[in-house]
Parts: sequence; structure tokens; C-alpha cells
Amino acid sequence: MLPADNLFWDVTEHTDMLIHIGSDLETTPWGFSGQLPTNILYYWTKLGKKQVFVSPDLNYSAAVHADKWIPVLPNTDAALHLAIAYVWISEGTYDKDYVATHVVGFEKFEAYVLGKEDGVPKTPEWASEKCGVPEWTIKALAREWARQPTTVMHFYGGSYVRGPYAHEPARLEAYLLGMQGLGKPGVHQYYKMGGDDHWMNDLPKTKIQLPDMRFPAERQTEQGVMFPGQGQLWPSSKQIIPKTMLCQAILEGHIESSGSTMFFAPLEDQFRKVVYPIPKEEGGTEIRLIWMDNPCRTTCWNDGFKTVEALRSPKIETLIVQHPWLENDTMLADIILPISTKLEEEDIARLSAGGRSVHGAIIENQAIAPVRESLSDFEAVGEVAKKLGLYKQFAGQLTIREKMKVGFKNMQLDQVMSWEEFEEKEYWIAPTDPEWKKVPPGLRLFYEDPGKHPLDTPSGKLEFYSERLAEQFPEDQVRGPLAKWIEKDEFHDERLSSPRAQKYPLLLVSNHGRWRVHAQNDDIPWTREIRTCKVKGWDGYLYEPVWIHPQDAQARGIKTGDIVKVFNERGTVLGGALVWERIRPGAVSMDHGARADLICVGGPDGNVDRGGAINLISPLNGTSPNCWGMATSGYLVEVQKVTETEMETWRKKYPEAFSRPYDPASGLRFDAWVLTEGEER
Repeated sequence: MLPADNLFWDVTEHTDMLIHIGSDLETTPWGFSGQLPTNILYYWTKLGKKQVFVSPDLNYSAAVHADKWIPVLPNTDAALHLAIAYVWISEGTYDKDYVATHVVGFEKFEAYVLGKEDGVPKTPEWASEKCGVPEWTIKALAREWARQPTTVMHFYGGSYVRGPYAHEPARLEAYLLGMQGLGKPGVHQYYKMGGDDHWMNDLPKTKIQLPDMRFPAERQTEQGVMFPGQGQLWPSSKQIIPKTMLCQAILEGHIESSGSTMFFAPLEDQFRKVVYPIPKEEGGTEIRLIWMDNPCRTTCWNDGFKTVEALRSPKIETLIVQHPWLENDTMLADIILPISTKLEEEDIARLSAGGRSVHGAIIENQAIAPVRESLSDFEAVGEVAKKLGLYKQFAGQLTIREKMKVGFKNMQLDQVMSWEEFEEKEYWIAPTDPEWKKVPPGLRLFYEDPGKHPLDTPSGKLEFYSERLAEQFPEDQVRGPLAKWIEKDEFHDERLSSPRAQKYPLLLVSNHGRWRVHAQNDDIPWTREIRTCKVKGWDGYLYEPVWIHPQDAQARGIKTGDIVKVFNERGTVLGGALVWERIRPGAVSMDHGARADLICVGGPDGNVDRGGAINLISPLNGTSPNCWGMATSGYLVEVQKVTETEMETWRKKYPEAFSRPYDPASGLRFDAWVLTEGEER
């Protein structure tokens, strides 16, 4: 029983309404699922299924497919969820029989929703003040949801669970689904990924499910058999640092946390303690050298300006970066190893690793010779290993082609064809299992018999109240045993009720970019001509768009095409204004992933970026004290128009930042930082 099993079929057959929360299938498919998601949404509309989008912005999927858009304030979905539960409880429109047999802790949740615990009933009127959705809309949504089979849809949009305390709306959503009979025909949580990882494949099953080529099909952990395709949750090193806590580890010299911070980890993982540094007698030491092959912390992770400070710290004696492109963190490196692209390498790959829509495997033959001195990641590390006399320990005795053959066996392709056949054909497509319709969809077996098919919880049921969280984290007031609305605490202060909102009165939502994949493809001339990709400023620079509602823009004297600054106390990021009603009042939208183009870091003018890398000013802290995901959306900012005088002041103070070579079509250039032989600057 896997939560994604056969969901596409069951939703198509039985669901009447889909509620998209944190869902934008039109924005990220080229990175995650190909062209299938857009066709699925068109298909469901053709079948007459109602599609409702809940998001601060009219995202690309909502603009095309929504029957109804409900514009909610960023990171306030928890209030909306609680009010929906209030309507169901007060009107008796939830599945009482299911709750009685499949749920534990409902009475505690009911008491909280009705205000018996804290004296505050979570009514639609209460929620409207928090989330910005009108009271009547909340009631209408709750009643529509309760009267028909409804599935909640997610797909990489809206940063739904990438904000402060974002575990609370996620948990509350599970409560709502439980109140309507999660697992019954047409009632699911649908995370649209598909692809090779069979435990998350919503599409018709194939006869053979390929495990990840890098690892044996089954790997034992303390919690039992790992999910196929996820690799090691914990590296072999005794000392680890969650990526979201790197800055604190470097600058403060000590961190404590829980869990691996990896999604899809086993349940028990969240209770494992992480301490850095570990005791000296166990090999513990502070970081002195960083070697990275994914230099995108400044634009893809939390509080990028603090990352710059950490990577420049005197504690870090050497920063080595290996990467095909000179971008973002690469500019902070002491040593850069130029790496080839996949076009210059040969490899073997699952055809849909990471969520594409066709199940199979391919040989990736080298398309072109390596450019100049570039090497593959494997070869670059291997050359260093040779200098250290460690090459055999690192690389073993196998050639690249022989390693590809190992991957072929690890994927168990040798059960269906020989290596020689695969090498000649260069691809293999898995046939669909003729019995695929017999696979029970989602949590259907749990719905039908929770005793025989329990969930992976201590009780085997949906736990509205978690005894284990209460035992393990008794002092945690923001991720307690019962999901609640969290206004603020000392860890985060990002609500409109905060005194900070007097200075920073807008909530920012930051999505994946429509015209790139994370931080890749930000330099494609054709897409940069699209106004939702870049906005040309009066200085000729192509800025990252800042969506702002006409009401908020008028109050600030901002028009489409103006150069604006988005800022809070962590720094300033420049952008180009896009004034329209695809963003709700009180919120602004700026996608993450633009390449950083730093004007200044520290000093009298603080931190200023021209490239539009909005994560530079996101909160440093993670989701909550015992849950260290990133919080890169749903935080307070202000937006102001940049005057020519202000820009000229920056030009005079930081002439190097404004004199770098710049291509109007593709943006930042390699020779902006790298001198040719004999060149002086």
C-alpha cells in the first residue's frame, strides 16, 4: 500500500473536485514530469471536474485551468484549514464513522477548533482576518468540499510548505482529508510526480519497477527497508550538518537539531539528534574546508546574504567549487574546477529519474568532446585523489563503461535483457502491467480495513494528536502534538500582526520560476524576452519580475517597468515591477532562482543584490526549532521604487559592480569576473 498508487485512475474515475494548494503543474513540468501534467489538467476539465486553486497568486496553472481562484495571504493556509474544519464540525458534514474507526485524537482537535481549549473558536470570521479570504468564501469552499468526492492536489507551486511553521498547514490538511474519509473513492492527497520511483508513481504500473541504479534494490536501515531510489539518509561521516543550518554551524560553531531534513524519510528519522561538532574523541572538528559541486546556496537556500558571510568567514580556509558554470557561490570560491556537462560525458540513467512520465532506462553516449580542460565530476575528484595517493580507494578498478554496467545490474535490467542488447539498443521502455487496474489506489486498503492495513504510525491510524511528539519534544510550542495556528514566537516573527509589519507590510510568496528550473536556464535569450521572465529597466538591465497588485503599487507610486527594491532588515534585492491583479493585495511575488549579481555585502549600505536572487533576504531560521526545512516564502518585506538618484549613488560607491561586462540578451557574462591572460582590470 503506497499513497500514490494508481491515483490518476481513481481521481479520473471518482473525484468531482480538485483543490490545488501549493500546486502549479504548468510551472515546473519541464524539470519534473515533462508534458504530461498539463494534459492531465486539460483532460480533467474536459471530464467536467471542478478545479479550485488556493494561492496568493493566480499562478500559471490557475490562469489556464481554474474554475475558481481563492487568493489567500502567503503562509496563512493553516487558518483557512481550521475554519473549514469549524464549518464541518458545526454543521455535522464530516465523515463521523470514518473518524471513529480510522482516527485518534479527534476530540482534542475538535476542542481546539471550537475554542474550548483557548477560548478562540476558529470560525470563518476569525480565519478571514488571518488569511485574507472572505468569510463567505471559506464557508462555500467547506460546503463544496464536504458534499462531493474531493482530492487535494500538490505540485511544486506556491511554497506551501516552505514558510515559517509550514508543517502546521501540512498536518491540518491531513486532518481535513481524514474528516472526509481519506482513501475512499475520489478522496486523496495527490502529489503529482510519477516517474521511476514506484513508491510515488501515480500512473498505471509497469511490469518491472527499476530501483535506483546507484544502490542495491533493498537497503537495510535501523527502521527497516529503505524506499527504493532514496539512497542513504545519513552520510557515512559521523559528523553531519543539515544544509539549512550551515550558516549557524560556521558562524556560531555549534548546532543542535533533529532529523536528517530529508523529505520522504522514515518516520523515526525525525527523532534522531544532530549535534555539531561531535566530540573530538569521535573525530569532531569545526569546518575548515568546503568542497561543493552544487554552488547555489545563495539563491536556492535560506538567508543567502548570511551564507555569503559564512562562506567568507576566516574559519573557512579554503572553498573549492566544481561546476560547469561561473555563477552564484562560484564567485566566492578560492579554487574552481571546471566541470563538463552531460553532453560531454557518457553515462547510464533511468529514463524518468526524478519524476518524468515514462518508465525505462537509457544509455547516454557522449555527444561532444569535453570543452577545453573540463572534466566530469568523477574525473575531477579522481585527479585530486591521485595527488593524494587515494585513487584506487576512490575509483576502484573499474572503467566508466564498467561502472555503467554495474548501474545496469543495480537497476535489475539484467533480468529483462543482456548488457550487450542494451548497449546496442541504447534504451529500454518498461511495458505496462496488464493487471494495473487491480492495484488498489492510494490508501484504499486502509480505508477498507484499517486493522488489516494500518498506517505507519504507532496506532496504525491517522493521528490528529501525536503522543510521540508530545513525548519527544515536550517543550515545543510550535510543532506540538496537535497542529494549530501559530501566530509567532521567538523563532519567527513574520505575521502581519507583528510590529515589524509597520515597516515591512507585505507578505512575499516565492515560487519556482516559470522559465527556469530552480536556478538553471536563467540565461536563455528567448525566454528572457517574456515579461514574466524578465522586466527591462530604464537602465537596460533585465530584472527579475516583482508581481504587485495595482492597489499596493498605486500606494507606492509604482508602475509596470519600474525598477523596485524588495527589502527587509536582512537586505535588499532589486527587481522589475509587474503591476497586475494576478497577485492579491497585501502580497508580492518574486520567484526564487535568479542568478545573484551582488552590488554590496555588509558595510554602510548593508546587503544589496541586482540579480533578483530573492532567497538572499529570506529568514535564516528553518521551519521551526525541531523541524529544519527551509523557510523561504511567507515572510515580511517592503517594496519601494528605486529612483535614479539612488541608483546613481550605488554606481558611484560600487563602480566595479556596475562595470562588469553584461549581455542584454542573456545577462551576466563569464568575463565579468574572469580575466583573460595578460588582462588587467
